[in-house]
Amino acid sequence: MSLRYKNIIYSVVLLLAVFLVWKYRQSQVVPMAKFSGKTMGPITYNVTYFDEQKRDFSRQIDSLLKDFNKDLSTYIPESEISRFNRDSSFKFDGPYFEPVLASSRSIYDLTEGAYDPTVMPLVNAWGFGPEKKVEYDSAYIDSLMQFVGFDKIKFDNAEVLKADPRVQLDFSAAAKGYGVDIVANYLEAQGIENMLVEIGGEVFAKGKNLKTGKLWNIGILDPDSDQINQFYIATASVENKAMATSGNYFNYYVVDGVKYSHTISPFTGFPIRHPLLSASVFANDCMTADALATAFMVLGHEKAIEILEANSELDGYLVYSDASGNKKVYATEGIKPYIKEIE
Repeated sequence: MSLRYKNIIYSVVLLLAVFLVWKYRQSQVVPMAKFSGKTMGPITYNVTYFDEQKRDFSRQIDSLLKDFNKDLSTYIPESEISRFNRDSSFKFDGPYFEPVLASSRSIYDLTEGAYDPTVMPLVNAWGFGPEKKVEYDSAYIDSLMQFVGFDKIKFDNAEVLKADPRVQLDFSAAAKGYGVDIVANYLEAQGIENMLVEIGGEVFAKGKNLKTGKLWNIGILDPDSDQINQFYIATASVENKAMATSGNYFNYYVVDGVKYSHTISPFTGFPIRHPLLSASVFANDCMTADALATAFMVLGHEKAIEILEANSELDGYLVYSDASGNKKVYATEGIKPYIKEIE
């Protein structure tokens, strides 16, 4: 037999072997678990993971999120944060309060105060908190500003104090992301290597979607979406990263033709109004991504870009309007290869 035919036979056998290995692996696909539920009131969560042992963690995760909500929900009168908001000091009971304070301090410093959990009195005043909305009064809003400022909060690993008893905290700008981290950390502790955890649009992706063999693909809402008509401006392929998006798509109200956004500026006390339409942030943890996305909505796209370009561990995808009202996008170099814009 000639060398040529031997090479042909060798190539065919090799290809056949590769095909048989591929078919075998396809038949040995790791089982996928997928479930959803409600948390933090009406917010939906979705969890997908692959597990050779076919374990169902749905009850454990639902229990984790209920405990989390009992600690940090301002809508629950006896939650840790609600009790703190009524008192001058508070000793930590559960595991969730102190970590979010520590993270908030870092992000408050990074954004020079744009992310500030002490906006709670302003959130209530503008009708986006658990209390009844007051009638708009600029003098009243100005009076509330004396209680805003994270520098009025002091804490260590045992307790948290406030300089004035009227200072209140609201972690809603980071709560969904924090909840994502809690669920993802639990699954990682159980040995799960491939997962997608989503709460109210904030996500953490690890490994791959073994069903497709590709990275997890996450949609980024178009700022023109509303509650009924939701569509994407782009998708992002994410691996071992969190992504959170902030915008004023749904949570707003209109009075006398004026749209009031749920994002309140801690600098002015008023809902933000500027050209940044949405901010998607990619970070190592979802609490950071969630808080930064909110802070970027306060700061606007120019300052957001400045922060992103100065911090290599962060990536971002921003949608904003130019001077002519045309929609523009900005993506950091690190995320550009993983973004697919939808025509």
